[in-house]
Amino acid sequence: MKGAASLRFAAWIIAIALVALPVIGVLQGWFASERWPVRQLQVHATFRHVSAAQIRAAVAPNLGSGFFAIRLDKVRDAVAALPWVGQVEVSKHWPDALDITVTEIHPVARWGSDALLGIDGRIFKVPEAAVVNGLPHFSGPDDRAADVMAFYRTSLTDFAPYNLQVTGVDLSARGSWNLTLSNGGHVVVGSDKPDQHLARFAAALPILMRGRSDGFVYADLRYSNGFAVRWPEPAPTPSPNSKNGGPHAVDGNV
Repeated sequence: MKGAASLRFAAWIIAIALVALPVIGVLQGWFASERWPVRQLQVHATFRHVSAAQIRAAVAPNLGSGFFAIRLDKVRDAVAALPWVGQVEVSKHWPDALDITVTEIHPVARWGSDALLGIDGRIFKVPEAAVVNGLPHFSGPDDRAADVMAFYRTSLTDFAPYNLQVTGVDLSARGSWNLTLSNGGHVVVGSDKPDQHLARFAAALPILMRGRSDGFVYADLRYSNGFAVRWPEPAPTPSPNSKNGGPHAVDGNV
């Protein structure tokens, strides 16, 4: 009886193996990859910095195992490793299609000497970072990138009424803020209550600019009850006694 039971048990094991092995083989890509290959690769992206050819080349090594055995996580990781790629979504569609949607990182600023800052707050490096033009320049500790972006937005709002754009934001290791403006002006905001000091300075600009056509060169806001402003050197004016081409007097007062 025991021998018969053992034979029946062995027969069941063999039967299960015969059924399961082909399924496992297909899922693992051991065989049948030629019978169910991936024939269609559909790529959706904006293609500003990443090309369809780059995406297809990154995916190609993962397609040989067939429709059932292809690892979507490996495909996703291969595409995500490409420069400029922010998010990747991968799905399969019976009987032979692989669908990939790529969202590129949108840069909002240059970061440090050789990196970019994405709209999602990530700092990333790409080979062609140096040729990305028209972005403000940020610098600071990497873990303070979100704070730098927030202060940039605050400063934009403060200076917008005066047609001044903020082209640079620097946060020192000691927490001191500095701004560079589109007119070339440099603003030292400091580390103590920077938002309040900046708002107070921006509110006083109409009075400071009264009767002036040129902007300030330098402003130091690190004072409890005010700020210091330096204006451009005035252009040389002709002396009343000079003739055209003669010597000119220079007014050095600011």
